[in-house]
Amino acid sequence: MGFRYPIGQFAHTGEVTLAHRKQWIQDIAELPQQAREAVKGLSEEQLCMPYREGGWMLKQVIHHIADSHMNSVIRFKLALTEDTPAIRPYDETRWAELSDSRELDIEVSLQLLEALHQRWTALLNTLSDEDYAKQFYHPASKETMRLDYCVGLYAWHGKHHVAHITSLRNRQEI
Repeated sequence: MGFRYPIGQFAHTGEVTLAHRKQWIQDIAELPQQAREAVKGLSEEQLCMPYREGGWMLKQVIHHIADSHMNSVIRFKLALTEDTPAIRPYDETRWAELSDSRELDIEVSLQLLEALHQRWTALLNTLSDEDYAKQFYHPASKETMRLDYCVGLYAWHGKHHVAHITSLRNRQEI
């Protein structure tokens, strides 16, 4: 697994069951608090440390989670209101290099995650099986993705990035 994928890559095959969805929604609901706990007590100097050689600074990781999950919520809403829409990809690496990701206090993104995930989980908890079967098309990967699968992908995504922070803390004993 290593430093890049401390919990491994997301892998789910087969049907997404109600039990999967419930667990993944719970994971999404818990992510803001887990992210907050992961960075608790870190100094600005520590937040500027990369989680691995060639990787993002810890503060960039927090801002990236907010950027990524904002995009995901929008993709969900597009899929729920349009017929298999093509979503707008974005260059996450270039976004992470913008000044807000490199310099802004992480508290802004931690608060954003709390509000965003509250709205997202409220929405996810009201969707029907038919809603979860809705899809969007991702032009960059050339994949059509179902919303039920994406719930799992983003539940994993949050855990993946929290593990970047916690694994560095464990390695550095910070």
